[in-house]
Amino acid sequence: MAIRVTLDRVLLDRRMSLTELCDRVGVTMANLSILKTGKAKAVRFSTLEALCRELQCQPGEILTYEDEADDAGDPEKKAAQ
Repeated sequence: MAIRVTLDRVLLDRRMSLTELCDRVGVTMANLSILKTGKAKAVRFSTLEALCRELQCQPGEILTYEDEADDAGDPEKKAAQ
C-alpha cells in the first residue's frame, strides 16, 4: 500500500484515545479502526476534515505517500516495515 495512515502517531502526540476521537468526530470505532490499521480503501473528505479539525492537524500528518517501487528495492525500508 503506497498510502500510509499515521493516525496512531497523531493520536499519541495529542494524548487522545481512539474512543475519544470517535466521540468527537461522530465516526464508529469500527470505521476508525479500519482507517487506523490501514485497511480502509477510501476516506471521505468530510471524515478527513473532521479528523483534522479535532486533532488540529493537516491531512498530510494523517496520510503519507510512500512509493512502493522504492520500498521493494531498499532493504532498510523493508526492515522498517
